[in-house]
Amino acid sequence: MDKLVQIGAGNIGRSFVGQIFSRAGYEVVFVDVDQAIIDALNELGHYVVEVKDTEPRSVLVENVAGVNGRETELVAEELATCRVVATAVGPAALPYIYPNLAAGLVARRELGNGPLDVIICENMRDAAEAMRAGVAEHLPADFPLDEMLGAVETSIGKMVPIMSEQDRARDPLLVFAEAYNTLICDARGFLGAVPDVPELDPKQNMKAYVDRKLFIHNLGHALCAYFSHLEDPSLEYTSQAVEHPKVGPAVRAGMMESAAALIAAYPEEFDEENQRAHVDDLIERFANKALGDTIYRVGRDIRRKLGREDRVVGALRFDAARGVAAPYTSLCAAAGMRFRATDEHGEMYEPDLDFARHIYPEGAEQVLREVSGLAQGDTADDAVLAAVLVADEFITTRIAAGESILDLEGTDLGALTP
Repeated sequence: MDKLVQIGAGNIGRSFVGQIFSRAGYEVVFVDVDQAIIDALNELGHYVVEVKDTEPRSVLVENVAGVNGRETELVAEELATCRVVATAVGPAALPYIYPNLAAGLVARRELGNGPLDVIICENMRDAAEAMRAGVAEHLPADFPLDEMLGAVETSIGKMVPIMSEQDRARDPLLVFAEAYNTLICDARGFLGAVPDVPELDPKQNMKAYVDRKLFIHNLGHALCAYFSHLEDPSLEYTSQAVEHPKVGPAVRAGMMESAAALIAAYPEEFDEENQRAHVDDLIERFANKALGDTIYRVGRDIRRKLGREDRVVGALRFDAARGVAAPYTSLCAAAGMRFRATDEHGEMYEPDLDFARHIYPEGAEQVLREVSGLAQGDTADDAVLAAVLVADEFITTRIAAGESILDLEGTDLGALTP
């Protein structure tokens, strides 16, 4: 039986990657530092994914085990003998797994087991380059990294909602997810053959699909969250956002701004028809009431989501480089600074509370310089800054007048575009 080592036994690792490889006949060994999760995997040898859809169902994921990520020698043994590896730990945690990957590569080479393909499920740009550089720091200088490490970028589109404490308590391995299971991956990143897993969708131009995920899907979530919170704070779910008479059309309009820029950037991959279909599909998935995806979940972590290369400001810079008008994305950036949604206990995400108390009071321009990293004197950055500051003033005026922030009739849209 082929083996997948899944580094990261969280939501994406269990509900998505582990599930599709297990169903394809793989043994799945999870690596994580949560000992309770590792113990449960080893005790049971299976777990359940509850699919939240119009026809809910449960999927039993079998042939699973776990290893604690702090046990470097044990992890190296698994990496030396597996068919393929996947990561789903979050971009910020990637540096912590590089030593294990390096140890695994050394052990693998000693056994003569050939190259190791690592499927990087982190939704980050230039992930393969970052992984190669990070792993190299923990290897001997003469180690043939390029011959031994296949770094495979992905576009992770699966949505996994926050689970309640009660749901987590009844089964520590239980995970909720939507039905969508397509894993878009870089066909050129593999050194070995692409694994025979039906849900893998290899692409030749992976950069196009990484950008599409970030600037349409992730931006769409930000549009839902930040517009909903200001337009109607009573909205709790993304399904309510896309059905709202003002928020829904604005979310679609913002996503189509990015679609236009992607068509301009990657005409060999994207056109008006397939991008409109993609946006329609995403909005239909956002509208999935059974998923219970919250405005809080898709909007929290303001610092990251307003980052220079991330879904909102990154999209604006991408649009500006291609001359695409983006008034709704500019409004989204300004609205994001005001996001104060709370969880089921009425509490804000702690880093967002800190942002609200210590960063936002310094003013929109300071937020865009400090949090979004817009550089003074950079032509594109200056254009984005100017557009978002106009959007900020527009929102301030509309809120003071008790008017909709999404009614752009009679507004100078050019001023809202980088």
